[in-house]
Amino acid sequence: MRDFTLTAYQQLLEAALQEGYRLTSYLNYLEGGKKEPAFILRHDVDKRPQNSLKVAQLQHHLGVTGTYYFRIVKESFDPVVIEQIAALGHEIGYHYEDMALCSGNVEQAWEHFQQSLERFTPIYKVKTVCMHGSPLSKWDNRALWKHYNYKSLGILAEPYFDLDFEKVLYITDTGRRWDGAKVSVRDKVASQLRFNFHSTQDIINAFQKKQLPPVIMQNIHPQRWTDNKGAWLKELLLQNTKNVVKRTIFVGRNKA
Repeated sequence: MRDFTLTAYQQLLEAALQEGYRLTSYLNYLEGGKKEPAFILRHDVDKRPQNSLKVAQLQHHLGVTGTYYFRIVKESFDPVVIEQIAALGHEIGYHYEDMALCSGNVEQAWEHFQQSLERFTPIYKVKTVCMHGSPLSKWDNRALWKHYNYKSLGILAEPYFDLDFEKVLYITDTGRRWDGAKVSVRDKVASQLRFNFHSTQDIINAFQKKQLPPVIMQNIHPQRWTDNKGAWLKELLLQNTKNVVKRTIFVGRNKA
């Protein structure tokens, strides 16, 4: 099976469904009483929002919903696509990067965060937010919450702060792989829950062998998932180059 295709992703979702997992958005998981077993479908829309629409349509076809976190920058924030995804029953959230965009100025970042939330309001009332890793920036966007509280704006949760990853398994395709910790600057969590996944098939096998915990959050970047062979190859080559840069420069810098 060629990995990082919509076909491979559909097989992953179907494996979870066959094992009795409830495939759900982060908001529905919270508001539904955190029922188990649950497979929380998180999507970071860093760019190419049309790819996210295709993933959302696939999930709608399977009768499941997820959460789509959109950045506020032009390569991500597309009101038409956001409205289409929301109309399919999915949750929309803000993929915030205000500290990076404001060069670490806390007051400006707080104002920018609030203004950015307001841009979603005509389309969707955002209830959860999630940081963007901003690997090229020295600023960790989560640092904003050392000075302010997102819950003061009616935001219910931010997964990096409001999920217990000692109980919730976190799997992410950062670096266009499932074992990309060495090329991830910030898209990682501290947890004793450890599984050695490299391919999507590895995760499917773990579902089928009933090896996985009752609550899982997956994070995919839909820009990476396509059945178009040309786009698939372009993303593969681009991400491999980015991984070398991130591992040699930015990951090391953030350990310092």
